[in-house]
Amino acid sequence: MLQSIEGKTAIITGGASGIGEAIVRLFASKGANVVIANRSKEDAERLEKELLACGANVAAIQTDVSKEEDVKELILKTVRRFGHIDIVVNNAAAIMPKYLEEFQEEEWDRIFNVNLKSVFFMVKHSISELKKTRGSIVNMSSLNGLIGQKMNPVYAATKGGMNALTKSLALDYAPYGVRVNCLCPAGVTTPLLQKWIEQQDDPIATVQALNDMHALGRPATSEEIAEATLFLASSASGFITGVALPVDGGASLGY
Repeated sequence: MLQSIEGKTAIITGGASGIGEAIVRLFASKGANVVIANRSKEDAERLEKELLACGANVAAIQTDVSKEEDVKELILKTVRRFGHIDIVVNNAAAIMPKYLEEFQEEEWDRIFNVNLKSVFFMVKHSISELKKTRGSIVNMSSLNGLIGQKMNPVYAATKGGMNALTKSLALDYAPYGVRVNCLCPAGVTTPLLQKWIEQQDDPIATVQALNDMHALGRPATSEEIAEATLFLASSASGFITGVALPVDGGASLGY
């Protein structure tokens, strides 16, 4: 079955860099109307300008997904611009790798607000539109949310919560034809991963360890994760809901 999203309207949070940018580019190339929801207005508008020049139908909307009023405005502007919402990709994320006892309360809150509360806001304010279109939600989780990770407990907790939330929402919205799934990548070559590598005691050894932990010998590219997102967002996965799909190059196998 073709992964057709032509004419569909998709909102991609964190859409101006890394995995989010790759998803925006792929969805736009497939003929979707794509909203680049991003906290950095400059980054979103840079990508918007480039894609509009290529004939894509995209719109940059500055959004802090951890703030409910921003999310409400994002949904209203999207409907006003494109008339409907078919796909929501909750991709925005923050990471702060350190031991739990080193966290301050405000740091805990920030990671949870960006990674998990944002999903609550996005689904809360988009679901009425998604019910109309029998749409699809794809949440960008992590292998961390399935198996944990040393020195990254708070990030892992947000992704574990996302996995559980995904499954519950899949049950709640199945009667309306709305599918809810999440992806669980391991290492992905993004600015977020690079930042994490640089924060390690031995970045060079960390890169080698990242390669070794994947059975395929390397982390994923952002484009590979975007392709998996397209699969879950499109009718090609029309009978799949409530799935936390590892896209991890074999990292979860543990051998």
